[in-house]
Amino acid sequence: MINKSLGELAKMIKVENDVSAFNDVAIQGVCIDSRKIERGNLFIPFKGEKVDGHKFVEGAIESGASASLWEKDVPNPPEGLPIIIVEDSLEALQNLSTAYRNELGLKVVGITGSNGKTTTKDMVANLLSLKYKVQKTQGNFNSHIGLPLTILDLENDTEVAVLEMGMSGFGEIEKLSDIARPDAAIITNIGESHLEDLGSREGIAKAKLEIISGLKEEGLFVYYGEEPLLRERINSEWPFRVETFGTGQQNTLYAIDVKTKDSGSVFRVNGDPQTEIVLPVLGEHNVMNALAAMMVAKEFGVEYKDMPAAFKQLKLTQMRMEMLEGKQGEKILNDAYNASPTSMRAAINLLSGLEGFSKKILVAGDMLELGPDEETYHYEVGREIQTGKIDLVFTIGSLSEHLAKGAAESIGEHKVFSFEDKQALTKKLESILQGGEVVLFKASRGMKLEEVIEQLTN
Repeated sequence: MINKSLGELAKMIKVENDVSAFNDVAIQGVCIDSRKIERGNLFIPFKGEKVDGHKFVEGAIESGASASLWEKDVPNPPEGLPIIIVEDSLEALQNLSTAYRNELGLKVVGITGSNGKTTTKDMVANLLSLKYKVQKTQGNFNSHIGLPLTILDLENDTEVAVLEMGMSGFGEIEKLSDIARPDAAIITNIGESHLEDLGSREGIAKAKLEIISGLKEEGLFVYYGEEPLLRERINSEWPFRVETFGTGQQNTLYAIDVKTKDSGSVFRVNGDPQTEIVLPVLGEHNVMNALAAMMVAKEFGVEYKDMPAAFKQLKLTQMRMEMLEGKQGEKILNDAYNASPTSMRAAINLLSGLEGFSKKILVAGDMLELGPDEETYHYEVGREIQTGKIDLVFTIGSLSEHLAKGAAESIGEHKVFSFEDKQALTKKLESILQGGEVVLFKASRGMKLEEVIEQLTN
């Protein structure tokens, strides 16, 4: 993590006051939550809608922070303490992370996309760890605040940083890419997440393509080659190389001999047909994520023949196709971190293809941020569920009532149950489960379906 004297740090960002009296104060790491201060941290207060972090500056220093930022338009900064006055705390955080990133002799992989960002990040980090010291975005620290914090947490001897980049509107990924200056960039796919803010899938594609803003001229841009909204925006005059992954032979890298198993997938790639890749993650869509990761790893000098060892050790961030066991012996697939129509369909296809279970049960919650057509999206997803492929459908949330309506039309009303209350949903599930079933949970993060899962597993 960043380890500087206050005097050195003051040269990395624009400071509005004289801090020379504290030049020798040692700063190690940054923190934005006064409750989580570690000794030596730089505390960064933000002015929120409900709480102003400046109220906690003195407490943070008492708890061990070496210094704190302070926005110049906030009155009465504490006197006699190592306070660094700046124009804007967020801008100072971002500028500090940019300066620190530029000091580090490392390579950066930037990853964005509507679905699969975190899974692909985990795969890239695993593959590159065969050859390098790697750090990656932890949890969902992929925002205009999270990414700078991730960079400032990088150790001096880190050789590759794998950074996830999320967004909700135009200009956000451009800013993140300019901070990170990636050597390689991946767009996993274009779905429907954030339609509420971006208006259309075309708008989403435009926003995701902002990842090339900071991509180095000698870098590599990798994208899902079967997405026309990306393909039609490719410019042959871009200074970096552009390569694709996908299912068809028109792509730079594609999978061959794909076999789906209950524990994951087995496949080979056109780049090395002799090497068998065993992917311990359910879902054919995750084969696409693996291809993207493999392309970047190959670019960084990891050979295909060495990659099976890394995939064998793959551990994904929680709530991404996480396999659990319920109290009755049923299998629970927790994929409830996020959801869009694209990822919901992928989950339904996965569940439909599983074999060897007494019942296959889908628990679907609301898909959020889909804009004015959100009810139609839910209904269409439900309508596509095939009779005989999934035995029971449970929904929770007002939007998912429309998914339930579509599912009732396709597989029958007696197989569909709709709830607004998690306790009622859990009670009904518990009355059905006997062991031998598989239950897949899928919803947007705001639905907090893990609360149901916890009751079924504990």
